[in-house]
Amino acid sequence: MEPTFTRFVAIGDSQTEGIGDPDGNGGHHGWADRFAALLAATGPLEYANLAVRGRRAAEIRAGQLSPALALQPDLVTVVAGMNDILRPRFDRDALLGDIDAMFAALTEGGARVVTFTFPDIGAVAPFARLLSGRVRTLNADLRALAARRGVTLVDFEPVLAASHPAAWDEDRLHLSPIGHDIVARALAFELGVSGADDTWREPLPTVDRVFAQRVGTEVRWVIRYLGPWIGRRLRGTSSGTGREAKRPELLPVGRADGLTTS
Repeated sequence: MEPTFTRFVAIGDSQTEGIGDPDGNGGHHGWADRFAALLAATGPLEYANLAVRGRRAAEIRAGQLSPALALQPDLVTVVAGMNDILRPRFDRDALLGDIDAMFAALTEGGARVVTFTFPDIGAVAPFARLLSGRVRTLNADLRALAARRGVTLVDFEPVLAASHPAAWDEDRLHLSPIGHDIVARALAFELGVSGADDTWREPLPTVDRVFAQRVGTEVRWVIRYLGPWIGRRLRGTSSGTGREAKRPELLPVGRADGLTTS
C-alpha cells in the first residue's frame, strides 16, 4: 500500500537547501522541493525546509531538530555529515552521536525518517580523493545507524549516476539540477510514491575528456572554488553565516510555490 504523508519536513545543509538548483528568481529549488512536488501530486501536502548551507551535524541538531519536532511531521529527511568530513579536524564519534540523536528523536516523535549515503566525492573532485575513505566510512556508519533506528536509507554510494559530472554543479560541492532531480526521484521510489520508478539508477552518458582538458578543469576549479572555500575555513566563517531557513513553516505545496519536478 502506498504510504500517505501530509506533513514533510527537511533538515540539513546546502544540499537539502537546494544549492546548485537555481529557481530563476535568486533562490533555489533542490531535491527536497522537487520531492515535495512529486509527493503533493498524490494528495494534499504541507512542506517545510529548515536546512541552511554550511551547517555541520551538531549545528543541524542544535538549530533544526527542535523546530522540526515542533512541526509534528509524519515524514522527515535528515542529511548531514558532509560538512563535517570536509574539515581537517574530523570527530567521527561526535558526528555519529549527533546524527543518531536526530534519528532517535524524530522516530520517537512518530515520523518516518529518511537519510542518504553519499557518492564518492573523490570521483567528483579528484583533489578530494584523500577524503574518499572518510566518505566510505561515514556511509557504513549511516547504514548501521539507520538499521538500528528503523530509518529508511537511500544508498547512493553504488549508483554511478550519483557521481557523474553532469549530476554535480561546477563547484563540485553541490548537486546540479540533474543531480537534485535524481535524488528526488530516488526518494519517491524508495518511499513507494505513486508513479515513481527506478530510472534514477540509470547511468548517465559517459564524459570523455583528454588529459589536458582534465588538468585545465581541475586548475580552474581550485582557483575558483577550492581557494575561496579554504579561505572561509581559515577565517572561521561559513557560507551560511547569517542565513536562515528558506521555508521555516509548514505550508501547503501548490503551483504558486513554483516547486518543480522537471
